[in-house]
Amino acid sequence: MALPQPRPGIMDIKPYTPGASQAPGAMEIHKLSSNESALGASPKAIAAYRDAADKLFLYPEGASVQLREKIGEVHGLDPSRIICGAGSDEILQLLTHAYVGEGDNIIMSAHGFVVYAIAALSVGAEPRYAPEKNLTGDVEAMLGLVDEKTRIVFIANPNNPTGTYLTDTALRHLRENLREDILLVIDAAYAEFVDEGDYANGAALVDDYPNVVMTRTFSKIYGLAALRLGWAYCPPLIADALNRIRGPFNVSTAAQAAGVAAVEDQDFVRRNFEHNRAERDYLQQQIGGLGLEFVPSHGNFILVKFPEEPGRNADDVLSYLKSNGVIVRDMGSYGLGAYLRVSVGPKAGNRKFIELLEKKFSRD
Repeated sequence: MALPQPRPGIMDIKPYTPGASQAPGAMEIHKLSSNESALGASPKAIAAYRDAADKLFLYPEGASVQLREKIGEVHGLDPSRIICGAGSDEILQLLTHAYVGEGDNIIMSAHGFVVYAIAALSVGAEPRYAPEKNLTGDVEAMLGLVDEKTRIVFIANPNNPTGTYLTDTALRHLRENLREDILLVIDAAYAEFVDEGDYANGAALVDDYPNVVMTRTFSKIYGLAALRLGWAYCPPLIADALNRIRGPFNVSTAAQAAGVAAVEDQDFVRRNFEHNRAERDYLQQQIGGLGLEFVPSHGNFILVKFPEEPGRNADDVLSYLKSNGVIVRDMGSYGLGAYLRVSVGPKAGNRKFIELLEKKFSRD
């Protein structure tokens, strides 16, 4: 009996594997595997979410008008060019489905966010991986992979999982050397954690060029990961295209309400930023003091390299941490098997992580 079959290539895609959340047997769990907000969500966003409960029988407002207007107000952007989605993941998928087809290719950094490759493969396109320099995106390497079949160049800035970033000058050089018919997608999910003077989130590039899109998320500094909420700032023609193919009610009423309240509460965002900067500095100082290599981070996570020896390598340390209630992210799916990524979490989790590492790597 013949059964429905997915398109060729679909079953060859490796599903996205999220950060682990369970540590069987541990008395207390510190989840440092998914780059979630260390301070949770804004109390104002939580209250707005709860207030939406009596509207669950109604369809959401289909165009996320209030949320787009609030994002535009806070960031100084034109709301008509903002698209909201069920996480920035949905928007990345929408962009790929709108602009990439079978036989085309997309270009991404060697250790870039795996969702870009999954999106490309889902439409029969080829993901091309540009080598990095010191775990940082290499603009010339990306440009060197461009051919007549290239449709999108994806760049996460800062990049997950490495925590490195490209300067505004480097991004502009990348755009200026792309054809007009190639879309440059700047995934700025971690933009709120960066305070370097030569960094730009990409919004100005969207204003300057008709083929640049910036995507953002509410899952990180805003702490709304469970609601699946993201947005993109687009040139008008690209916004029009995405609005034609997105789901008619793709953002829930509760997510819209919480998103509006979260954007309004910039005091909470500042507190979360300051916590992250202080705790990230602490973690990096402690990790370095134990003789471990790490990639200096501009996000809310740190990529740590471990030696090859049994008992102290990444796989063994991952198991050791988990058995003691600290969950971090393995990096095998990113081609970084010698590394683990640890999120900058609440103080208690960060201290427990360092305490456990000290037992393995202390020089005393």
